[in-house]
Amino acid sequence: MFVHKIDHELSLKLAGPEDAEALFQLTDGSRIYLREWLPWLDSTKTVEDTKSFIQSGRRGFSENKSMTTMVIYNSVIVGTAGFNEIDHTNKIVKIGYWLGQEFQGKGIMTRVAKALTDYALLEMNMNRVEIGVAEGNEKSAAIPKRLGFKEEGRIRCAEWLYDHYVDHTIYGILADEWQK
Repeated sequence: MFVHKIDHELSLKLAGPEDAEALFQLTDGSRIYLREWLPWLDSTKTVEDTKSFIQSGRRGFSENKSMTTMVIYNSVIVGTAGFNEIDHTNKIVKIGYWLGQEFQGKGIMTRVAKALTDYALLEMNMNRVEIGVAEGNEKSAAIPKRLGFKEEGRIRCAEWLYDHYVDHTIYGILADEWQK
């Protein structure tokens, strides 16, 4: 079981079936808030849907293709974060994250993104970490900016959000830049 302690109040844990109820309740309680930027809310209607998400994440982890973890803050599940994609050939990981509405503004996700970047570049020996952010999602974009990622470009119509496409701004950092 993957568990990564970030500091005295924050850690990352690979989700298990026993976490489905709590993760679903967090999702359901933040549904309207999260729906603005995340395309999967309408297909997550039951605890069973969350169990399927957890199983998919565990499969990606066992195949070494992704790593989806729960963000644990003071012993409570507050969101998810991890590597949506791990490209071993090119030594690139792509970070994704979301946080329940009531846990915003505490610096949680900045610390998580920093820990994931450290882990990717220093433990996994990756060369590049990338974060894609929907245009207009200023809270999410503030995280890579705060951590020194460089804005590298824009992907047009990168994601379908219910009834429209959104562009993504891509932020990246290289191992030699991170170590400085």
